[in-house]
Amino acid sequence: MAGLRERFGRSLRLGVIGGGPDSWIGRMHIGAAQHDGWWQAVAGVFSSDPERSRAAGAALGFDAARSYGDVGEMLAKERQRSDGIEAVAIMAPNDTHYPAAAAALEAGLDVICDKPVTYDFAQACALVARTRKHGRVFAIAHGYSAYPMTRYARMLVREGTLGPILLVQVEYIQSGLATRIEEGPQNNRLRWLLNPQRSGLALVMSAIGCHAQHLACFAAGTNIARVAADVRALLPGRVVIDYASALLEFENGARGTFTATQAAAGGENDIRLRIYGEKGMLDWSHREASYLRLALQGEPVHVIGRGDSFLPPEIIALGRSPRGHPEGLREAFANIYAEAAQERMARALREAVPELPYPRIEEGAHTMAFIEACMESQSRGGWVDVARLPS
Repeated sequence: MAGLRERFGRSLRLGVIGGGPDSWIGRMHIGAAQHDGWWQAVAGVFSSDPERSRAAGAALGFDAARSYGDVGEMLAKERQRSDGIEAVAIMAPNDTHYPAAAAALEAGLDVICDKPVTYDFAQACALVARTRKHGRVFAIAHGYSAYPMTRYARMLVREGTLGPILLVQVEYIQSGLATRIEEGPQNNRLRWLLNPQRSGLALVMSAIGCHAQHLACFAAGTNIARVAADVRALLPGRVVIDYASALLEFENGARGTFTATQAAAGGENDIRLRIYGEKGMLDWSHREASYLRLALQGEPVHVIGRGDSFLPPEIIALGRSPRGHPEGLREAFANIYAEAAQERMARALREAVPELPYPRIEEGAHTMAFIEACMESQSRGGWVDVARLPS
């Protein structure tokens, strides 16, 4: 997309929903959006409390006149401006994602949304329908799928380097709920996270499991058809779900395993993906995110690094510094924001829209169907089909 931004003539204008001064994910989104100059965050709603929202906008350096009390006010007033927002980035609590995204789409705006996109599959299907009806861009912030090496893994699978895919293993292990944090003092974030009505059908799936599932499907190039799951709380007496493990059957016939927990003492955001085909396997770990291991049967193991000169140009372009210099989640988030902007600008200029691999609302809907299937499997026992989007 060489020269696209120059032809468009400016950055796109972004409205923020959530992400107050104490929100680390807010800083991640805003920083990533503006990282490469594709977007400029110009307005926002930063709290469910109108006065706190207006004060938060000022604290973050936003124009006081564009620091709004609620989403409806922002959409209405920005629509009246000649320099109004063109998209929203949603990073508020989970139960706000669906109404905020639906309102933005109806207002003719593009959407970049944190996960999970909705509370359930039905809501996700409704957002898919709205996105298609209005012809909007809808990206989901699955940052792990936008690292250069997970993108290269996807490319190798698609090119047939591994042969037909037979087995996919993914895990996301964390320790954030390894202690009984619900019994101690709770800030605003903990209060909504520990409320199942607000955090989602299963907290661990809304928080981290959806990332693992998406990464597995994204890199392997296939959705999940059936699951047999164990979904529960590892800590006795806990109300929210902190653990999920499942056997998987993918639509292409491959088998898989999935594990996600936030209650593993000593675990530190440990994400690992392994894909096995008839010819060999790929191995990626978030602990060494800039490297991908490729092991083909009968050959030495190859360790491929971000920035290696033999990599395709589109993979090299996802990084910003030479091999060996650390890059991380912010840059991966920035890749998603950049790709959403490129599609938006290409459409506005009526140029050919490139095939860009940022996570889309359809993938978010598959995630919600997967979560519901895991919950049903736990309730009924045995294998359960994962629902598909209506044709």
